[in-house]
Amino acid sequence: MNAVDNGIDRIRDYHALLSGRRLGVISNPSGVDRSLAASIDIIARDYRLTALFAPEHGIRGDHQAGQAVADDVDPVLQVPVYSLHGQRKRIDPAQLSAIDLLVYDIQDIGARFYTYLYTLSYAMEECARQGLPLLVLDRINPLGCTVVEGPLLRDQYQSFVGMYPMPARYALTVGEYARWINAEFAIGCELHVAPCKNYRRNMGFAACALPWVAPSPNIPTPDSALLYIGTCIFEGSNVSEGRGTTKPFEQVGAPYIDARRLQERLARHELPGVIWRATHFIPTSSKYAGELCHGVQAHISDSRTLRPFSVGMWLLHEIREQHPEFAWTAPAHADRLFGDDVLRSGREDIPAILARAERECEDFRERSRPYWLYGD
Repeated sequence: MNAVDNGIDRIRDYHALLSGRRLGVISNPSGVDRSLAASIDIIARDYRLTALFAPEHGIRGDHQAGQAVADDVDPVLQVPVYSLHGQRKRIDPAQLSAIDLLVYDIQDIGARFYTYLYTLSYAMEECARQGLPLLVLDRINPLGCTVVEGPLLRDQYQSFVGMYPMPARYALTVGEYARWINAEFAIGCELHVAPCKNYRRNMGFAACALPWVAPSPNIPTPDSALLYIGTCIFEGSNVSEGRGTTKPFEQVGAPYIDARRLQERLARHELPGVIWRATHFIPTSSKYAGELCHGVQAHISDSRTLRPFSVGMWLLHEIREQHPEFAWTAPAHADRLFGDDVLRSGREDIPAILARAERECEDFRERSRPYWLYGD
């Protein structure tokens, strides 16, 4: 099989677009080529880099989730770094006056509530206003692009963890996402996408034979990226989603949970692609830092058949059923993550949510098809 290349590996194909222009770049440590050279270093070496723009977690990935990122000067490249995750999340128009083309290169993980998508969306809107072109160096979707999961986000729950009516697992690459929103929501950006090479929609991360660089501090592995689709909802609750441990989003727990009973009840569901293990952990940070938590770890036995959104829903269901101590500590955040209040409020049960999601996902898949860059 021919090797899969991300957009950065094909950047020389876009020499005519990049050459002679002052370039701004939105990136982070996941922006690397297949030899692990940083995209910002490649662009600074071969072209005229004049500004960097830092998303959540910072240009060097050294900030935790939600932590504000300050403006700075990159100590290596000696160019200004403008924060897009602090007092403002949009590029200041004055910052664009020093560039002729904006480049975006971040590895996304295929989850609607991952904030890099909306950093890109805001950048596209600002480029459209200023008449600047934007080049997306496309990257593979590590979850693959065939399975779509979760109900669509409702308009009244729009936020920086969800701006568009799309499922939790939307099965597009970031370049395809940019094409979709640019057309369907009339952004009007002069958008260029450098597509991946030899990539197919049915390829999971392992099939691409590319190195994994954590796109954010709490997504250390491809497994955590896949399970994040289902376990991120616990961010809005008094259950630890595994932050502050070596298995964030792969294990969940709380001091009040009966780990063995939870594992046994989950096993009865016989959910495909996952094996449950009772676990006990002490987070070093985030919820329950320094406290003993009891819960379960989801071990992926088959990523092709695993449906992580369903896994998360049934996991939540069993915890709520067994433990009256369960609470939504950030209900508004939980609703924004889910894209509706029906889960938190209990207005729909899990089978009804999954049945509705299946219908909505099929519709979304067909509506997004015109913007695909890769075949099955």
